[in-house]
Amino acid sequence: MRTLRVALVQLESGDDVDANIDRAVALAREAAVGSDLVVLPEYVQYRGSPDGWRRSARPIPGSTTDPFADVAREHGCWILAGTRAEVSGDPLRPYNTAVVIDPSGALVARYRKVHLFDVAVEDGPQTTESAKVTPGDGLMAVDLAGTRLGLSICYDLRFPELYRALALAGAEVLAVPSDFSARTGRDHWEVLLRARAIESGAWVLAAGSCGGGGPGAIPAWGHSMVVDPWGRVIAQAGDGEAIVRAELDLDQVTAVRRQIPALANVRPNALPPVREVDVA
Repeated sequence: MRTLRVALVQLESGDDVDANIDRAVALAREAAVGSDLVVLPEYVQYRGSPDGWRRSARPIPGSTTDPFADVAREHGCWILAGTRAEVSGDPLRPYNTAVVIDPSGALVARYRKVHLFDVAVEDGPQTTESAKVTPGDGLMAVDLAGTRLGLSICYDLRFPELYRALALAGAEVLAVPSDFSARTGRDHWEVLLRARAIESGAWVLAAGSCGGGGPGAIPAWGHSMVVDPWGRVIAQAGDGEAIVRAELDLDQVTAVRRQIPALANVRPNALPPVREVDVA
């Protein structure tokens, strides 16, 4: 049986970059004990105002990633070190970047968030992430010593075609570091995560921010969870800081995809055109 021991870190970051990194590293170090893979949430280094987010941008690799490399080396594990502001060609719009660090401490992958959270929810968040973030332009999967990990970030969760592409590229585990809003999380978070697992026949690892964050931040839902390839929630956090542990049976991916071969049965070239009807 192929297995992967995982630990998801749920934490509340604020508007002090150094304090946030110190807290995230401490939780990552605790989570790394006995784990093959540690996953941290979105906006690890800063949650607050858009201007503060811009000022928090750093080069990668650098001060917001190097301490996690130390933890990976110390414990011989993989770390998906959440996301942080990465300097881009536009000082007003850094990238929102997730990084993967291997057990030697090498930074082996970076994924820049593709879909940006531009929404206006009644009695909920009204924000334009594209005003402060430069979008990425490509998908990414990483080979973790024989297990393929597909990368995504938060709002990506609402775009099933992204996960279908990762699954078709061989991803058996899908990671979703997030800062999901409390307003939408109550109704959408678990449903979306379970749907992506079912559609892909893959494990889903969703590490979330929690709490209110710093001034200007949107309150986060938390409830980090691990979902199996059948769509069952096998581990879940509550509202506060936590570490969620699970052991993934990777053979379940093969079994589920054999029973419900949705990936094998995809016929993209056979999809009919959508006929528009004018009812005016």
